[in-house]
Amino acid sequence: MDIIIKIVAIGLITCLATLIVKPVRSDFAIFIAIAGGLVILFLILDYVSDIFEVFKNIISTTGVSSELYKILIKIIGIGYLIEFAVGVCNDTGNSSLGDKILLGGKIVIMVMALPIVTNILQIIMGLLPS
Repeated sequence: MDIIIKIVAIGLITCLATLIVKPVRSDFAIFIAIAGGLVILFLILDYVSDIFEVFKNIISTTGVSSELYKILIKIIGIGYLIEFAVGVCNDTGNSSLGDKILLGGKIVIMVMALPIVTNILQIIMGLLPS
């Protein structure tokens, strides 16, 4: 619970700072927003490592290929990275560029998910009676 208070506080302080600085130096406001986002990302790194530990336990328990979990982790990472980049683009007034980044991210995620979809289909076909 303590971490969410820190995240919200940093987010609000960053927003206020950008609102104050933007009329005077709009170029600095962008850097303040990016810096605030990076500070929040560094705060949550410990939680990301906890997620990896849970996935390791799931891999060892289920016996499912670790390659599928690696792909899943990459897809989740790409999703968060794309969301962050699109947010920065929108904050800087480049929503059109953000839309292109979002489209590119969705296509990359779709391509990366194909082995998972193929594996699921093979499992389903194996369960169906011949």
